[in-house]
Amino acid sequence: MKSKTVFVCSECGNEFPKWMGKCTACGSWNTLVEETVITGKTDSAKSGARSSAIAGLRGMGDDAAPKSLSDISTEEEPRCQTGLKEFDRVLGGGLVPGSLVLLGGDPGIGKSTILLQVCSHIGRDKKILYVSGEESPRQIKLRADRLGVDSGNIKIYCETNTENILEHISREKPEMLVVDSVQTMFNPNLTPAPGSVSQIRDVAAMLMRVAKTHNIATFLVGHVTKEGSIAGPKILEHIVDCVLYFEGDQNRAYRIIRAIKNRFGSTNEIGVFEMSERGLSEVSNPSSAMLAGRPEGVPGSCIVCTMEGTRPILAEIQALAAPTAFGNPRRMTTGVDFNRAMMLLAVLEKRAGLHISSYDTYINVVGGLKMTEPAADLAIVLALASVFKNRPLPDDLAAVGEVGLTGEIRSCSFIESRISEAEKLGFKTIIVPRIDASAAKRYNNIKVCQYSNILQILKSVF
Repeated sequence: MKSKTVFVCSECGNEFPKWMGKCTACGSWNTLVEETVITGKTDSAKSGARSSAIAGLRGMGDDAAPKSLSDISTEEEPRCQTGLKEFDRVLGGGLVPGSLVLLGGDPGIGKSTILLQVCSHIGRDKKILYVSGEESPRQIKLRADRLGVDSGNIKIYCETNTENILEHISREKPEMLVVDSVQTMFNPNLTPAPGSVSQIRDVAAMLMRVAKTHNIATFLVGHVTKEGSIAGPKILEHIVDCVLYFEGDQNRAYRIIRAIKNRFGSTNEIGVFEMSERGLSEVSNPSSAMLAGRPEGVPGSCIVCTMEGTRPILAEIQALAAPTAFGNPRRMTTGVDFNRAMMLLAVLEKRAGLHISSYDTYINVVGGLKMTEPAADLAIVLALASVFKNRPLPDDLAAVGEVGLTGEIRSCSFIESRISEAEKLGFKTIIVPRIDASAAKRYNNIKVCQYSNILQILKSVF
């Protein structure tokens, strides 16, 4: 056997014979990682073990064969309910057999907890193999006891060698597979250490073949880097069918699962959970949860109705402005895009005449929710204007709308759903862009105020 050094791109997985600052395949900079590859014949014992494991797997299902396009059924994929309606919503209606789902999140956020809860429900009538490369069987059992999980259909296997995992999959023939985590698994026929680009790519490809060929619903747990992305090459996210991110703070009770990629459903849905001693419980009404404990009569607070997929959610945006003690004012945002917040500050300065450029400014979305849609612009503007003028907004007022660079209020999608959600939660007034007059008359318990410019709104409200 011979060894050679190659450089692998951590973004796209392409290999190069020498190091370069830029990957010529995907265009990313500083992503080439050095790895040593063994070429030539592998050990016969290892090859025999892998061949016998694959042979055992072939007996689990029919061999794939080309099909005519006209013979392929377009009926909806059969789905298995996970026992958590919020989780089913994010998955697109349930777990699809043969799907490969990647679940990422910060350490201790609750990834293993929610998967054990899913195993508890699905394990009532299906066989499950839970493979752990980080915890001992005793640790998993202690967590299962705390969560009330006790099923004879759940088999725990602590291993990191993929050849041994293949062998036990062929022996147990599970209908659902959990791998915690994919970064700890390794192929002994590859020389790089577990967690390297080559190892993650090989393990993911192997699990993808097993899931698709034998119709095994598979969950992969992924570690997250300090930048917030799943560790490993980007090809890992390209291989899987669904990429889920666990959002939230360990010091807060609420957790949010967001779909970044989903071949079987929408990528805009979120699931809201609350962490307790008995595990993760669903939050059926996220709007009420997000507004719990909201202060009344305090400047710098405004309510916005944001859309997460097909679900409207009311959330509180808080702002704080104080004269700076330094040469350059400080700007900080949590839950909203920093650059967009700076744009709205400039619009307030130029179009509304609020001299806020010499103030330290802080913007926060309460509850750990992250807002990316422009419909939150108007609520941010009103919260900033409220704290700058030191005048609170009415407690029963909400605002929705995109703010342009000229100060105009532009329309946003699902405006009627947003108004209905605010009305359901007891709000008496909502500020929206110009909409159809007949649409505004449909609501009896909420006043719909329509404006076309932020200057008009500020004169009317303050």
